[in-house]
Amino acid sequence: MLKPLHDYVILKKEKAENKTASGIILTTPKEQASNQATVVSVGPKCDEQLQPGTTVIFKEYSGTKFKDENEDEYMILQEEDILAIVEMEA
Repeated sequence: MLKPLHDYVILKKEKAENKTASGIILTTPKEQASNQATVVSVGPKCDEQLQPGTTVIFKEYSGTKFKDENEDEYMILQEEDILAIVEMEA
């Protein structure tokens, strides 16, 4: 488990779907530059609004990419690079 320091945040990017809504499997992955990810953990100096499990939007060319042994992709970036929290409507 990664534990960020100071005002850093660790985000997990979702893997791109290689299947259409109707179930057709695509041979080439969709080129999708999604700036949306889920917060995994936050540093001790981060705002209380950022909690693990929160979905956020971050700046496009910010942070450091990291892949673990399971090929899951993570981003390590400063809190100031997070632009918005995604809230689901009830």
